[in-house]
Amino acid sequence: MIPVCRFDDLPAGESVRLDTTPPIAVFNADGELYAIDDTCTHQDASLSEGWLEGCLVECPLHAASFDLRTGQPTCLPARRPVRTHRVTVDDGIIHVHLAVEEGTAA
Repeated sequence: MIPVCRFDDLPAGESVRLDTTPPIAVFNADGELYAIDDTCTHQDASLSEGWLEGCLVECPLHAASFDLRTGQPTCLPARRPVRTHRVTVDDGIIHVHLAVEEGTAA
């Protein structure tokens, strides 16, 4: 379990990048928290620097889009999903629980 930040410090529509291996991005999508591997599967670009719309994040490099709930790409050029991670909030602190296998939440 990795502590991220206080829930109040991650406003809706924003994200934070964790410098883990691999890097992880945590998103606040209208009050719902999601965590995915931060690197686009099409080409090395940080998804935390992309555009968030609802539960979708668009890669800033080539506009590939991923569903934060499943990690699945929703359009080309990405074809492979990003790994998702479970997120919890304990005492106002956001925590990421690293996924065990590629494409599945822990």
